[in-house]
Amino acid sequence: MLRAHDITVRYGRRTVLDRVSFDLPPATVVGLGGPSGCGKSTLARVMAMMLRPAGGSLSLDGAPVPGWRQRAPRAMRTRVALLYQQPRLAVDPKLRLREIIAEPLAAAGREPGRLVEELAAEVGLTGDLMRRRPHEVSDGQLQRACLARALTLEPGYLICDEMTTMLDASTQAHLVAVVNAYRDRTGAGVLAVSHDQALLERWADSRAELTGAGSRPVTPSPSPAPRSRS
Repeated sequence: MLRAHDITVRYGRRTVLDRVSFDLPPATVVGLGGPSGCGKSTLARVMAMMLRPAGGSLSLDGAPVPGWRQRAPRAMRTRVALLYQQPRLAVDPKLRLREIIAEPLAAAGREPGRLVEELAAEVGLTGDLMRRRPHEVSDGQLQRACLARALTLEPGYLICDEMTTMLDASTQAHLVAVVNAYRDRTGAGVLAVSHDQALLERWADSRAELTGAGSRPVTPSPSPAPRSRS
């Protein structure tokens, strides 16, 4: 279980999250919806240990998280992966797609072997695309590479922060299918952050809502429609 308890985040004088608690169980897709500016991405960054809150705590599989960003233990940091909304802001523009996917392996001192190629094929990237840099591919192709990068160390929890925003329907469906397959194969917990309620109804096993700055998400409830496997 990835558990956030009484999280408070402030930007200057503005309170974005006020004592928010949220649980992400393993082997489950939990959807988090709400309007723009309500704190969805902020909560996602806190749960990925990328943002230190003003108050509250985070625990991972029953163990308290003792720090944030590089101060969090590596074993904890690699258990949680964050997929950002805007892939071009999340990559080094000088790297080729193959190098982008391999980044976590390099940081962990592991040889990539065939893993990079296998993940690239899984997300739908061909060999010629792997040799290109970010400015030479589309947003959808770059987001596919970012998803492959997020999966390289087999995280136990995957946080998808508006990962399908501004992508075409076929790319959106493919990325969701890859995440679903990964969840089924590994038992990972998935947090699907989106303002697209129709997408969350199809995708998530349960959903919660942030309704405004400083508000708290409701208890996750079962989605009324079956989750798509397409």
